[in-house]
Amino acid sequence: MVEVICDTSFLIHMATRQVRNIDRIGEEIGQLTFAVPQVVLDELGRLSGSRSKRSDALQAAKFAGSLKTLNISGRSADDALAEYATGRRIMVATMDKNLKRRLRALGCSIVSFSNDNIVLEPNG
Repeated sequence: MVEVICDTSFLIHMATRQVRNIDRIGEEIGQLTFAVPQVVLDELGRLSGSRSKRSDALQAAKFAGSLKTLNISGRSADDALAEYATGRRIMVATMDKNLKRRLRALGCSIVSFSNDNIVLEPNG
């Protein structure tokens, strides 16, 4: 079983779009278990106060309620995810280009979306 830690951007995408290959991805990578850090839930709470992002943030928070919650906190969600993922055999799910770049530099595996399909991004 592969643990995938979701960031805010990934959760919003997952909650607001129709993911086409969610069933097949397990055959390619292995059984995935999605988890959400507390710091990401906190960020979704802050985003739900924004007029432009309220609907997406609330949908993502509702979706995240069905996932395992991890007690990960930090100054920012990106910092906390990068620190937690370093040295662990987990994947980080994100749509954030800056976070992807940072995670690659740390040698972390990244899960993302391409054309509403979940993809494992190459390391490097």
